[in-house]
Amino acid sequence: MSTARVADRPTEGVEPSDDVGPAPPSVSLSPSRISDFKTCPLLYRFRAVDRLPEPPSAEAVRGTLVHSVLERLFDAPAAERTPAHARSLARSEWMRMVEDDPDLVSLVGHEPSDGREWLDTTGRLLDTYFTLEDPRRLEPAEREVLLETALSDAVSVKGIIDRVDVAPTGEVRIVDYKSGRAPSPLFEQRALFQLRVYALLVWRVRGRLPSMLQLIYLADGQVVRLEPDEADLRALERTLHALADAIQRAQGTGDFRANRSRLCDWCAHRSLCPAWGGTPPPYPPPVAADAADESAST
Repeated sequence: MSTARVADRPTEGVEPSDDVGPAPPSVSLSPSRISDFKTCPLLYRFRAVDRLPEPPSAEAVRGTLVHSVLERLFDAPAAERTPAHARSLARSEWMRMVEDDPDLVSLVGHEPSDGREWLDTTGRLLDTYFTLEDPRRLEPAEREVLLETALSDAVSVKGIIDRVDVAPTGEVRIVDYKSGRAPSPLFEQRALFQLRVYALLVWRVRGRLPSMLQLIYLADGQVVRLEPDEADLRALERTLHALADAIQRAQGTGDFRANRSRLCDWCAHRSLCPAWGGTPPPYPPPVAADAADESAST
């Protein structure tokens, strides 16, 4: 994984003053934590501020496995980037994951030595990938690249991009893999929000506006594309500033409101939520707030 950062904005010529109040709490945004805050501010607090542990789901583990295989696939010579090689990588990567965390075996319900159904389901997702792209004809410029930039002295945004392609003529394409199904048109823009954040990062850090954003959904073989423009990314930047302001206010007051919805059925922290009769941990927690966590999304 490679990392690129830009420096904080200079503060030369700014004289200290007794009239200046305390600096606002710093906020480090990522697509995952932005989504949490927009969905439910209290969920954001549980994950980014309290850092409460959450049990992994089988779907998330499969997504991690698929992402790992598609990253490593491009380590092989072009002619060897085949479905059979991808399935072989899935097995070896799964064994490595189980060695690192034996509890994964009970999560998916299979022994690592004979988890044929688990690996076959993963293999079918990888087979679908080969119907959408020919990796033998691709040479990604970067894979699993971490980018970070400062939006202000107190606000930064970061993200891990699955793949960055650069054409011989210089055009940049950002590609993100999803092991789930494509959303309905009603929720498509919400899905593309993550890639728009990545486009903003590439533009601000690399100085190059991506020409194409591409989401590859492996469960149903759908590809969603968007061509961003400068006006779109400037509007996104204003949105991120507004979200950061809201997060800073919540951090300063401890007022993270619960947003009860159908998504509560899948929330790991419902027992602590006041909307469901629970009591959150005391605020503030001993660990400082940080929204930088970013994980593979399914």
